[in-house]
Amino acid sequence: MRGFGALALTGLAAPALALPIDTDAQNLPYWQCVPIARMLSGIDIYGDAHSWWDQAEGRYRKGNTPRKGAVLNFIPYGGMKLGHVAAVTRIVDDRTILVTHSNWSPFGGRRGFVEKNVRIIDVSQENDWSRVRVWFAPLGDMGTTEWPTHGFIYPNGRPPMVLPDNLPDPTQIRMASREPEDDAEGDIHPTERMADIRKTLFAEPRPTGRLAYLSRTLKAAR
Repeated sequence: MRGFGALALTGLAAPALALPIDTDAQNLPYWQCVPIARMLSGIDIYGDAHSWWDQAEGRYRKGNTPRKGAVLNFIPYGGMKLGHVAAVTRIVDDRTILVTHSNWSPFGGRRGFVEKNVRIIDVSQENDWSRVRVWFAPLGDMGTTEWPTHGFIYPNGRPPMVLPDNLPDPTQIRMASREPEDDAEGDIHPTERMADIRKTLFAEPRPTGRLAYLSRTLKAAR
């Protein structure tokens, strides 16, 4: 999930906070990657994402060149056991595309959100899109994993590129606030606590380094 340069992209998800989301957000629909890719591309394939490449055989053209409306099909890798699919919404250059996909970045500790126009870059040696890196919202940057892919599945005819109405914007999800925990020992400041520790260990705070030298000098002058 790099060759990069400053590329101003709108719609990219902002870094998420590691806080729980509020009750209303928890009740929002949970979007898997498959229905979103199907809605945008018009490719009429169902089932887990890892099965799309084989299901497309004889029904849809496949290849390693990105095209708008095509679906990039990820191979299961690491913790991603079911694979992944992402619809191409823009070609930036021969190594960079934007996709719209779902259930990738977590927001407030929750997945299942749709991210629009997310950057993916090709990091394969042959420029065949067999290994890619993907923008990851919690990092606010490209992710560090190089994900293996089958390639692109192309729709028959013009892709609809239509998303459901009123999709929630994950960057606008309100995070649940956390109340500060009470200090069981009272209102003790760190500096006071360290002074108590020094007194326990040394009977009194002992100067070190240059302060120790000055302390000895003053004592000798008395």
